[in-house]
Amino acid sequence: MSRVVIGGGRIGGSSHPNQTPFPLSHSHSSTLSPIQLLKPFFPTLSFHRPVSSFPPKNLTISERNSSVLRAQNIDYKSEKQRSLESMDSKKDSTELNRELYLDIEPYSTGFLKVSDLHTIYWEQSGNPNGHPVVFLHGGPGGGTSPNNRKFFDPAFYRIILFDQRGAGKSTPHACLVENTTWDLVNDIEKLREHLQIPEWQVFGGSWGSTLALAYSQSHPEKVTGLVLRGIFLLRKKEIDWFYEGGAAAIFPDAWESFRDLIPDNERGCFIEAYHKRLNSDDKDIQNAAAKAWTKWEMMTAHLHPNEENIKKGDDDMFSLAFARIENHYFVNKGFFPTDSFLLDNVEKIKHINTVIVQGRYDVCCPMMSAWDLHRAWPEAELIVVPDAGHSANEPGIAAELVAANEKLKSIIKGNAC
Repeated sequence: MSRVVIGGGRIGGSSHPNQTPFPLSHSHSSTLSPIQLLKPFFPTLSFHRPVSSFPPKNLTISERNSSVLRAQNIDYKSEKQRSLESMDSKKDSTELNRELYLDIEPYSTGFLKVSDLHTIYWEQSGNPNGHPVVFLHGGPGGGTSPNNRKFFDPAFYRIILFDQRGAGKSTPHACLVENTTWDLVNDIEKLREHLQIPEWQVFGGSWGSTLALAYSQSHPEKVTGLVLRGIFLLRKKEIDWFYEGGAAAIFPDAWESFRDLIPDNERGCFIEAYHKRLNSDDKDIQNAAAKAWTKWEMMTAHLHPNEENIKKGDDDMFSLAFARIENHYFVNKGFFPTDSFLLDNVEKIKHINTVIVQGRYDVCCPMMSAWDLHRAWPEAELIVVPDAGHSANEPGIAAELVAANEKLKSIIKGNAC
């Protein structure tokens, strides 16, 4: 398995905001290039250098065990960065465990009342005396599953999972009242205090990466490290790409069912059209819209179609919460005051050890967002999995997520010595 590691001054390698990005494609076989196809949705996207000049100047590329490429900017290394790199070099990344851990069961579960209306489900597994890590699920509205525990070493980590408002086992199911990003940020703090945890590592993918950034920027002193996957900054261009026709260029077959539920005269904004149906008083209309919405995402989440994932769209309970809550957040622009809010506040968390894992061919959350975050936050390590899409369960992404937790584990152990 190959991967590309870009930047990460604090964890492994160094980066700089002015370094030139890797080309997004080398294919010129079609009439329109990938950049031309993406241009309507990402107007600022461009090659800063022609492909023939790759790799960019100031970057040295070395091969590790014929499979791992590490790109480092050699001109901007502080003494602290050199020290961290020295520590990293003693344990080559290929030595880190990349295998998912075995299934485990929770040692405690419970429900926490976070408002007069909402109660959230939570669970703990792994080592009760281990380093706490909280898993933030995607969607919003996706809920947690037992497989989420397998990214973490159960001998080292105290693993906390919880279902966000309206999702999974939390109640009331699929409820949109008092359900905003900032309600969820407050819930995370309430759960941390309820479990008497001074600080913890935060792990989140897709919408979970959005929530992880919002939480850590609100409470940076409570976060010991971040692992982020499939970056979603909830900007208009990201929503438009996936829900207003951009991703349809890659998955036209899956798009047809999503599109055809909406009459021609309402196709100017699919988010609004689905919002109307997902909030209909007619339960049949609600369920039909929820299934179509959910199947569209499930059919595009993997590089290779995953039938088990696609079947989630047939589950009335899952699809209703998933579609209603997602759409609710997207209609309200994530409840952020500005489109670039999460990027604008990165300075608050630059000191936190962070690994970003991104599938090169992620259609749900295109790599442009991970790249924009990396440019704003070169101290974080960006790992690009070249043969993966969006899902955390794809082999290459799962391996890098496990390795990211192992890397943070080694840092924590080193600090304890």
